[in-house]
Amino acid sequence: MIIEKKASHREKVTAIVPCYNEEHNIRKVLESVSFADEIMVVDSFSTDKTIEIAKEYTDFIIQREYEYSASQKNWAIPQANHEWIILVDADECVTPELKDEILKTLENPGVDNITGYWIKRMNHFMGERINYSGWRNDKVIRLFHRDRCSYQDKQVHAEIKTDGKIAFLKNKFYHNTYTTLDAYYTKMNRYAAWQANDYDKKTGKLTPYHFVIKPFWGFFKHYIIQSGFRDGLPGLVIGYIQGYTVFMRYVKLWLLRRDRK
Repeated sequence: MIIEKKASHREKVTAIVPCYNEEHNIRKVLESVSFADEIMVVDSFSTDKTIEIAKEYTDFIIQREYEYSASQKNWAIPQANHEWIILVDADECVTPELKDEILKTLENPGVDNITGYWIKRMNHFMGERINYSGWRNDKVIRLFHRDRCSYQDKQVHAEIKTDGKIAFLKNKFYHNTYTTLDAYYTKMNRYAAWQANDYDKKTGKLTPYHFVIKPFWGFFKHYIIQSGFRDGLPGLVIGYIQGYTVFMRYVKLWLLRRDRK
């Protein structure tokens, strides 16, 4: 049971930052969460200067081999010393406006049985702000109660599950996702492999529908229905790679099932 606090008090908050080889991003994200009462860096044994930079901001650095995002986060969350968590990926930053709103919210975060808060994201890709392409209403639950929230055990696109209510914050994360095309391609290939495991139990016999129609629909949805064409070349790239990812998901699922025979 969350006890409501008077407005003159504020719940302490732990910032959790998962990372791996993020020397190009880690300083900005850690500076953006410097308002937190505790900063926990969850590193997957980086081989660049990530840890060296992180030590300038916190001594709370824990390491674990990376399996998938939900597993890593669920391992880290119980180790926080404060009940409220703000979880920020290494390619995200808390804007000054969002920081002020978080601090105000923490004066009474559990009102009406609220255990978590959706935060929208301002997405950037290839150096451009993305306003459409299916990313327009992108949101994530990132401010939440440590003991009443955890991530779904899914390898891709896992979200917070809770026994309480989820509210919305008004301000947004700055999200500088996929600074290079190669990084986007690599991540989507990795996602396709993880999705093959997630889709194995809920997908029947693989047919041309999975290898032709669904990838085309993935492109069409992002580029046409969700107005990706209005984002220029980055929107075309997003649509193409989204369709390609769907195709590779089923190729990898086919390989997974063949290898089990």
